[in-house]
Amino acid sequence: MKRSGDSEGEKRRKRRRLLQELGDQKIPFLAPSDRGFQQLWDTSYSGLVLRKSCSLPAELHSRVQAALLTLRRKGCLLKDLVRVRDRDVFTAVSRALLGEPGHTYRYLDTRLFAIPWHSEDIDVKGQNCCDPDLRAACKALWELNTFFCTDVSQLKEGDRLSQSAKGEAEHESGQGCSQPSPPQVCSGPVKFNVTLLNYMDPAAMSQLKEEPYYGMGKMAVGWHHDENLITHSPVAVYSYSCHDDKGESSEGSSSDKACWRIGLKVAWDIHTPGLMLPLESGDCYYMRDDLNSTHQHCVLAGDTARFSSTHRVAECSSGTLTYIQSRCREALSNLHTDPETGSHRLVALLPATLQDCEEIHNEVEFEWLRQYWFQGQRYARFCSWWTRPMEQLEKDWKLMETMTMLFLAAVEEEGQEEEGRREMAEILLSALTDRHQQRQTWRDRCHSSLAQTLPPEEAPVDRPFWGVDDPSMPLPFDLADIINRVESLLWR
Repeated sequence: MKRSGDSEGEKRRKRRRLLQELGDQKIPFLAPSDRGFQQLWDTSYSGLVLRKSCSLPAELHSRVQAALLTLRRKGCLLKDLVRVRDRDVFTAVSRALLGEPGHTYRYLDTRLFAIPWHSEDIDVKGQNCCDPDLRAACKALWELNTFFCTDVSQLKEGDRLSQSAKGEAEHESGQGCSQPSPPQVCSGPVKFNVTLLNYMDPAAMSQLKEEPYYGMGKMAVGWHHDENLITHSPVAVYSYSCHDDKGESSEGSSSDKACWRIGLKVAWDIHTPGLMLPLESGDCYYMRDDLNSTHQHCVLAGDTARFSSTHRVAECSSGTLTYIQSRCREALSNLHTDPETGSHRLVALLPATLQDCEEIHNEVEFEWLRQYWFQGQRYARFCSWWTRPMEQLEKDWKLMETMTMLFLAAVEEEGQEEEGRREMAEILLSALTDRHQQRQTWRDRCHSSLAQTLPPEEAPVDRPFWGVDDPSMPLPFDLADIINRVESLLWR
């Protein structure tokens, strides 16, 4: 089940009320060196777990960090042009999505398409979708994902896997590191299906905002809940700080540099102190139970560049290639093609069937084709996995254009029973109006001034698009005239 969240407007109203109530005051927050830190963690942030870097296998660190640097070097981590408050903005963070083949992850009206991580059981054909270096990098992230799935599933109630500054002094033998807990499987094994990779370089991120409620410092990522997750599913995050693209440290010890931190707060609460947790390179943290839905978190900038690999159980009921392919089959089952002449006809004209087909038509065009091409050539540049599936989706979508043409012809056919014809016309008008408006929105987004600043290989592609005289297309791109025709039928 998908977690239902506040609308953007409701979030803005809550944020305004909170800041008005605070005035010039700041809410207190506690860091590990503060008295009461561990008690606050235990009582108000019990879903947070920290795993210190030295409790992970050294070989895993090495492979994962090399993988992150490879993805950065190959240009796979890119800023997204997302939709916030009905306008496009670039994310401050560069991102890429890895995960189960055919999975996607949707945030801020943007669908990211996963570069498949290369697990040991993936088929041989799938292994050839990218070059060997990228394949090895993807497999390393899959190994980290496997580690997280097992580790989170084995946590016991009350485990923190971390000590405060006081606790670390009491555990000298472990040097502040926790040892893995004995296995105790929770209600079910955790299976993270995607990881969202982030790269943040504060030197290249101009105008970082100050954290507004607590005075925690500069934020690289503002307060938020992670979106599009299965309710109460955990999130696992691997944090890696480095000084350059080779992963080497700059001169001087790392202690000379301010470290990255995460901030946590109870959502829309000004009475509970916030929690600030420093992250050394290689540290991991888990957000368990309902922490992601009841609390918000932010990322506070350090002085060096940072990668994070954020592993999630994405809500994929309508977000996998398998799902949208099944939807296409459902719609196209209402289209009969004559094997000899190649001519088409609709199998049924039942209003419910027609409405379902038109909804699928819009879903394929706006949730898949235009989302994919809005992100330019970024996927095909690194990985060919999505190329053929998207070509097939476009073929199916084109057949749905034919189905809409046949639907229009049926609505305009004289001699039909008036009541049935009117119901069909209303269904068609609703679908066409939505399609026309969305096409215009996507056109505007593709040709916006921000989109024009991107290099050609990353720039949005306005696809599918066709001219007025394209003989291969059954209907025009601009639907205004057809909408007027259908409306005229309803005015009679």
